[in-house]
Amino acid sequence: MKVSRLASAILASAFGMSSFAALADVPAPQDVPFDGTLKINVDATDIAHRVFRVHEVVPAKPGPLTLLYPQWLPGNHSPTGTIDKLAGLVVKANGKVVPWKRDPLNVFAFHVDVPEGANNVEVEFQFLSAQDTRQGRVVMTPEMLDLQWNSVSLYPAGYFAKRVNAETSVTFPAGWQYGSALELASRDGDTVHFKPINFEDLVDSPIYAGKYFKRVDLDPGAKTPVFLNIVADDPKFLEIKPEQLKVHQNLVQQMYKLYGAHHYNHYDFLFSLSDKMSGNGLEHHRSSENGVGTGYFTEWDKSMIMRDLLSHEFNHSWDGKYRRGADLATQNFNVPMQDSLLWVYEGQTQFWGYVMAARSGLWSHDEAIDMLANVAATYDRGRPGLQQWRNVQDTTNDPIIAMRRPLPYRNYQMSEDYYSGGQMIWLDVDGKLRDLTGNKRSIDDFAKSFFGMKNGEWDVNTYVFEDVVKTLNDIAPFDWTTYLRERLDGHGPIIGGFEANGWKLVYNDKPSAAAKAVETRLGGANLTYSLGVSVGKGGDIVDVLWDGPAFKAGLSPGMKLIAVNGKEYSSDAVKDAVTAAAKDKNQPVELLVKNFDEYKTLRIDYHDGLKYPHLERIEGKADRLSELLKAR
Repeated sequence: MKVSRLASAILASAFGMSSFAALADVPAPQDVPFDGTLKINVDATDIAHRVFRVHEVVPAKPGPLTLLYPQWLPGNHSPTGTIDKLAGLVVKANGKVVPWKRDPLNVFAFHVDVPEGANNVEVEFQFLSAQDTRQGRVVMTPEMLDLQWNSVSLYPAGYFAKRVNAETSVTFPAGWQYGSALELASRDGDTVHFKPINFEDLVDSPIYAGKYFKRVDLDPGAKTPVFLNIVADDPKFLEIKPEQLKVHQNLVQQMYKLYGAHHYNHYDFLFSLSDKMSGNGLEHHRSSENGVGTGYFTEWDKSMIMRDLLSHEFNHSWDGKYRRGADLATQNFNVPMQDSLLWVYEGQTQFWGYVMAARSGLWSHDEAIDMLANVAATYDRGRPGLQQWRNVQDTTNDPIIAMRRPLPYRNYQMSEDYYSGGQMIWLDVDGKLRDLTGNKRSIDDFAKSFFGMKNGEWDVNTYVFEDVVKTLNDIAPFDWTTYLRERLDGHGPIIGGFEANGWKLVYNDKPSAAAKAVETRLGGANLTYSLGVSVGKGGDIVDVLWDGPAFKAGLSPGMKLIAVNGKEYSSDAVKDAVTAAAKDKNQPVELLVKNFDEYKTLRIDYHDGLKYPHLERIEGKADRLSELLKAR
């Protein structure tokens, strides 16, 4: 935030701070080199208290200095810097403590007056990581940690982040190993020193470290290596079968065949298998943070729902990190982002995450079809907000509006629908490209033209909406502006890509493997397309479809389901009640629910039976969807 110097002076006077830099007068970032190198040392050994201890040396000249804690975080697309967990801040110069003052209008900025004779300031603080998920992501456990540099660094205001250089070191618990895109300079026992790097790329290079660690080469013999760095709660979860390794190696090759170029000098998947450290999926240019439960490899048949995570995050190296919407490519981490092109950044990545999961073998063809059916149903019947008041384009504002906080009626409010809604739009685009060119061109051609350029370069390459349209026009001339805007700004179902590619969405009373996986993860029953409710563990009502049968009967999220038709609640009991009501049109589904400290009985007048989504082939139409999913 920038205010006039007069206003700043008034504020400074009001707060009795004439000796400090003017409040809210944070220097704007300039494209000039920072004089000197940040020295950032992190002690990550206090796993008992889950505390990261930071010592930092910042080159500085006598006079006003403003230090910034990163606020606007890439990948989060929002001002979600973890400033609430910074504690114990002490600044010293010439060996003496120097007062600091937090800017009351910009709480991520700290003002310091550097005394005469000093050529740097020493900064110490602690990052108090979450003790449980109510406080945020758990990033440190007795077995592993996730070190994100935006949480353990302050940097000088007034510069582009890429013009500030940094040298870093981390001390890990004894014997722990690590994975990171950062390059090793030296190691002294459990302290690792990394090669110098600019601050923008430093924040883009997190570290996973752990007691139980395995590093797997996903592209053996390649000049540009790709590694899977795994940390786990126990060594047994690190076991990988040859066929599982093969499909992860396939992922790398399928991505290369799609794009024809890559934008890194090496790539590191950081992968946690844990029931203690929080799950994660966060993209970086030369790495990605990926966190799932312990059974990813050891219970492969049960992990289907998360097997597109690595393909999604890997794709972001091309889409989101290398090519980035111009309004997301800010000069440093305290300049506000704009998210208008997330339907490309996240939407097309969601699309390729599914497709590449199929092409690589992370999913079978049938598993991919089932997962796509779930998405299709969401935008056919599961987003009443899309039909009634909101569009996909407006949801690109959600990272700033909601910051991924839980919502009372997500299906009506909508939430970050640029992901899966964007995915459906890009499937539609694929069908249109095939129609316009007699199936000679497809979205593969767009991917290679738009993202597959300048092999080996990884400076950010920005784009605007008109660039997307131009690339589509170069492949197949058409009024792509109107075509895209109707889908981004409109209020109708956005699943036309299935019929264009030879399939149709249907519903029946048999859950697919993907529907069963969703219910397993939910811990209850997903009856969105029948009763209009999803029930979680122990009968907790997770979501209620706006204006659906359950909603009209008085059910709402936050209630607890106690009994169904006079019997104790179970997921089978509620499904049996729905089936019984379909056979006897005079029998409602009767629910005993708890709302705060009150109990009441609700009767849902629904008689159409269980409904689960499936994709079926359209007789006589070419199966272009299977062609899309087929390995190259």
